[in-house]
Amino acid sequence: MSRICEICGKGPIAGRSISRRGLAKKKGGVGRKITGVTKRRFLPNLQTVRVILKGSPRRIKVCTSCIKAGKIQKA
Repeated sequence: MSRICEICGKGPIAGRSISRRGLAKKKGGVGRKITGVTKRRFLPNLQTVRVILKGSPRRIKVCTSCIKAGKIQKA
């Protein structure tokens, strides 16, 4: 709930972090090998902004893409 944009609903997205070792083939090695894959989260860039909603100012968490697109009216 706390990491979700209140305008578009953008939230955290799951992903993976891949750790590799070895030297690349084009640099003279035998190639890069994957040694581990761990889960990670990509969080949206949320900002707390004072916004006019239904005629009254409120503080809400909004992603920067919504702020840039002009989807909100700042108080």
